[in-house]
Amino acid sequence: MKNERVAVYPGTFDPITYGHVDIIERAVKLFDKVIVAIAVNKNKSALFDVDERKMMIEKSITHLNNVEVVTFHGLSARFSEKMKAIALIRGLRAVSDFEYEFQMALINRKIGKNTETVFLMPTEKNTYLSSSVVREIASFHGDVSHFVTDYVQLKLEEKFKK
Repeated sequence: MKNERVAVYPGTFDPITYGHVDIIERAVKLFDKVIVAIAVNKNKSALFDVDERKMMIEKSITHLNNVEVVTFHGLSARFSEKMKAIALIRGLRAVSDFEYEFQMALINRKIGKNTETVFLMPTEKNTYLSSSVVREIASFHGDVSHFVTDYVQLKLEEKFKK
């Protein structure tokens, strides 16, 4: 497609939640293509490996056509430019997210001069949701069915078998 409007939605997605899916669904309405970019950071320990996270994302967004799931190393602004994206998508759940995200947006503007940061807010029911909260609930064998897809819930249960 000529002049395709591409956006990159970077994150660790450990695991993907309905909040992430909500942001992706909003982004696909605004852009021709959305690249969900799983950040690989050897200094961060993740519950799920990259392949598991990629599979969980793909299974959570089967209803969306214009989304690609990839992995990347390094700075999201540089990756975004490499993908010829016009925007970096960032989710804002609460005012407490804003200061950090605003700082990152300014830094990304310096690094990736051709990429704008676009902030999207999830629906009200997903504003409190984070992967770390989901991991913690799952680790205590709590019900995470309201926060993640069935497939992700199954994978969490497998990780935290009694």
